[in-house]
Amino acid sequence: MNRRTALRLIAGASLLSAHRASAAPDKTALIGRLIGEAQPLPYVSQRIDFISGRLLGARYQAYTLIGSPKLPERFVIRDDAFDCVTYCEMVLAAALSRDLAGFETALRRIRYDQGVVQYDKRNHYFADWCKHNMENGICRPVAIQPTTVLDKTLTWHREFGQRRVSMQVIDVATLFANTKALKPGDIIGFASRRPGLDYYHTGFIAFAKNGDLMLRSAALSHGRVLDEKMTSFVAVNAVKYVTLLRAAESTPVAERN
Repeated sequence: MNRRTALRLIAGASLLSAHRASAAPDKTALIGRLIGEAQPLPYVSQRIDFISGRLLGARYQAYTLIGSPKLPERFVIRDDAFDCVTYCEMVLAAALSRDLAGFETALRRIRYDQGVVQYDKRNHYFADWCKHNMENGICRPVAIQPTTVLDKTLTWHREFGQRRVSMQVIDVATLFANTKALKPGDIIGFASRRPGLDYYHTGFIAFAKNGDLMLRSAALSHGRVLDEKMTSFVAVNAVKYVTLLRAAESTPVAERN
């Protein structure tokens, strides 16, 4: 190898390294900034509403998590693209946190049963997501009555076999009759009518300036995070039942600890 060839190889390697660095930006910079900007807001519901609103327009992307029965699970953090569940997880974890270290701990607890980063501990079904995040004290049910219990046999994720779950839901008429009991930042799950599947979509409750009830979510059909009228979403998707959760921490920051 002559000197000229060696210099070309070194230059090429340097350019490749620079390209890789620019193509792989820090996936926590925006999260850290949003956590800091939301800190003056005293209640978690306010911080959820603020952070979720700042992410309006973010790109929808499915299958952002890494792991399978044959591929080791990796703890994924990204702020540039979401599916409906990872959007809710990222926003909720950021709203509960004071800094990035706290955010990562919160995200593990929200995404995985007991915070254990393993494929079989990930909350693949939203029914499990709700159950585990109520058990760990992060969420609680929104107190709206009457409720209905839906019993379903889950088969969507075949690697886990069949099992029965009981889902506590309210019908959409009850939802719209109790909008005053809702807060911006409440988490809503939409029960599926498909056999073997518990819920097919999730997002946050939001309100328009004129008071209209809105759904804020990462929507496959729109390709981005957006607000849409709840009445329109329910009508288009023939929604019958929903589940509502609220982040359990509602104490002002100054009063915590």
